[in-house]
Amino acid sequence: MTRRGWLLGAVAVLAAICASGPESPEIIRTVSDLGPLPADSYDYRPQDYQRSQRATALLVRQCMAERGHPDFPLDPRYPSDPVVATAVGTDYGALDLAAARRWGYGWNPAKPLVPEPKGRRMTSAEYADFPACNAEAGRRLMRGIDLKRDWLYAGTRTIEVDKAVKRDPRLRAAWDVWSRCVAEQGFTRYPDPVAAYTDTAWQRGSDGNTRQTQRERATAVADVTCKQRHHTAEVWHAVRVQKQAVDITRHRDRYAAGLHALQTYRATIAEVLRKLG
Repeated sequence: MTRRGWLLGAVAVLAAICASGPESPEIIRTVSDLGPLPADSYDYRPQDYQRSQRATALLVRQCMAERGHPDFPLDPRYPSDPVVATAVGTDYGALDLAAARRWGYGWNPAKPLVPEPKGRRMTSAEYADFPACNAEAGRRLMRGIDLKRDWLYAGTRTIEVDKAVKRDPRLRAAWDVWSRCVAEQGFTRYPDPVAAYTDTAWQRGSDGNTRQTQRERATAVADVTCKQRHHTAEVWHAVRVQKQAVDITRHRDRYAAGLHALQTYRATIAEVLRKLG
């Protein structure tokens, strides 16, 4: 879709939302239900992460073998397990009503979000050489890419565009409606859904999970219910689509350079996987 197409599409979405009112039958449960954003084409994707992890592991294993560790595992555990803090959610806060009802702003503690490594623990000698090999793998995958000028450009612009999105009067009005809706059900009048999700009252632990108290779960249910009733996420998403489309048009050459860097990265990963995988 062209940038003009994105812009016109977003206007149509906003118009449809306003015309449909709170009785619209469509329910947003995940970010994918909202549809893509213009900047998605320039962004690092989950499949990129998965492939880069595999390529990095292969390069690290090769490097470790060269340093005298021929049986280094592809997915090793550290000598001692680190504490991993995990934050989950979406750019729009909580969206899934069933999850909010059961887990509040957290998740099932019996199902860790970060899987345990499948390989054995590193030895002390391996651990001493691992950082250098890991850094070497990173340099190999980023070869030919200007990190600051091109690689980070789209992400930097996303941060700036989202600041403009949050100042948009249409979104501010949507947040105000959502906030009043939550407060009318007896809960805190948060300024926006992210404030509800990040409320320190939920007492997140070292892993990022919450205590899932009755109050937390009830707040999360009110939060999601009000989003669905007033199409908060849809308005939010449509404003982001508009702002991103305009920004991409204004900085077309810089975005194109960033996309070229991403394509170079993907090609390098493909080469590593082909040779070592």
